[in-house]
Amino acid sequence: MTDAQTIASRYIDLWNERTPARRRELLNQNWAKDARYVDPLMSGDGHDGVDALIAGVQQRFPDFKFKLIGEPNGYGDQARFACRFSWGLGPDGADAPIKGTDFAVLSGGRIQGITGFLDQVPAGA
Repeated sequence: MTDAQTIASRYIDLWNERTPARRRELLNQNWAKDARYVDPLMSGDGHDGVDALIAGVQQRFPDFKFKLIGEPNGYGDQARFACRFSWGLGPDGADAPIKGTDFAVLSGGRIQGITGFLDQVPAGA
């Protein structure tokens, strides 16, 4: 998995997956067991930590979905690959009130780490 569009799409699919068993399946397929997620508001280690973060965001914003904004880009080879992509979180059919940019580092074709930046967060979100 060293195509930026594929990586970003699978990442967004994971955050939008509401079925816990399917979400764990996606984590197992695409993330290293010891992967780490960190952004200014939260962090999680391993599949359990990342899954808990996603479940928490879904609970807080039950009617919102993630979508890609723009074109992801990346560089590297199968051994080490990095990519950057922007996303929006909001209701279907409307401009996303929450936006961010994430940087993914892959090792051996699996996500090893995500560093997230929040570009737009309304007060009280």
